[in-house]
Amino acid sequence: MKRRTEMNLDYKEREPMKVINYFESDKQEHWLEEIRRCDWGAGQFLHDLLKQGKLQEYVGDNVKVLMLVEGDELISFCTYAEKDDIQPTDLTPWIGFVYTFPQRRGQRCVGKLFDEIANIARSENISQAYISTNHVGLYEKYGCEFYQMMNDIGGEPSRVYIKRFE
Repeated sequence: MKRRTEMNLDYKEREPMKVINYFESDKQEHWLEEIRRCDWGAGQFLHDLLKQGKLQEYVGDNVKVLMLVEGDELISFCTYAEKDDIQPTDLTPWIGFVYTFPQRRGQRCVGKLFDEIANIARSENISQAYISTNHVGLYEKYGCEFYQMMNDIGGEPSRVYIKRFE
């Protein structure tokens, strides 16, 4: 019996999924273009902030842009930062800009990002983070609990969830 590579010369093993930090990547231009492909306004805003070098100004100096990737394909991304769109507030840190590309939804990709955030948070002795959203039923799947309604920087009401890292 022939091996897969002998049967199909075009066959390429899929690289395993992994979480990387945009700011630690040597392929930032590639990942910036991948983020630009997203069909969500906030994702486009994230792209623009990254391209203009203004993300830290918006969410804090220690921001991480975490990306779930498979080879050169961006599957899902989010930020882990001091601030998000609920300001002013003493609540910190925040998980923001959470997005999964449509073809990968339903595969619990966000959970892999949240696992990485939990590892980072624990290493910094942080026990919880907050998420601002208008979604109901999405973040609960990942162990998030509704915290309270708060107004975002545009004055609009937003649901704030808490994600505990135990």
